[in-house]
Amino acid sequence: MKFPALVEGRLVRRYQRFLADVVCADGSAITAHCANPGAMLGLAVPGARVLLSASDNPKRKLRHSWELVEADLPGGPQWVGINTLRPNALVAEAFRARALAPLAGYDALRPEVRYGAASRVDFLASGPGLPPCHVEVKNCHLMRRAGLAEFPDCTAARSARHMRELAAVVAAGGRAVVIVVVQMAAEAFDVARDIDPGFDAAFQAARAAGVEAHAYRCAVGPQGVRIEAEIPVLGPP
Repeated sequence: MKFPALVEGRLVRRYQRFLADVVCADGSAITAHCANPGAMLGLAVPGARVLLSASDNPKRKLRHSWELVEADLPGGPQWVGINTLRPNALVAEAFRARALAPLAGYDALRPEVRYGAASRVDFLASGPGLPPCHVEVKNCHLMRRAGLAEFPDCTAARSARHMRELAAVVAAGGRAVVIVVVQMAAEAFDVARDIDPGFDAAFQAARAAGVEAHAYRCAVGPQGVRIEAEIPVLGPP
């Protein structure tokens, strides 16, 4: 996923979850959309260097979207993608490039398919001679130990429900895959069980039931974001 030219600035504050005030390099002030409902631990630090994309859609209330932050993480500073609208597009892009081993052999991804009690799966994969595969995508940008990516960064009741419903898909004879898109450089992934024990319980129970879990780190920078390589998922299956 390539970015057009991004607007550079310094974060003043992130507030009301979806708003961010930024002072640009030329001294102008922008209020940008922050497409991230999480806590953004360690990422929403006033004074941090940020990059914004701009939209030409006249119907948008806020023209700019916050895309990247240069975060001072364990192991050193690095660019981190904070836009939670990007991972689904990144998975679709990697799927088209046949870069997702868990979905080898599938030739179609249908987005936003209803399933379970009241959920929509991010994608339903289909392919000749293969069972339909429910694909749930999670965005990850928390790092508290060098090299270790974690999810979630706040209580994630909705994500826990997704895990239970994917487990039900497998119990009924189907196939389900969780893909964690890590929008930063990391060497492994684990659940932040101290932040949300409920999600951890649901995630581990889903894995034990046969839901497949995979994590992919991204190459992130001002030119764009792309899925780069699979990394290990830690913790008991």
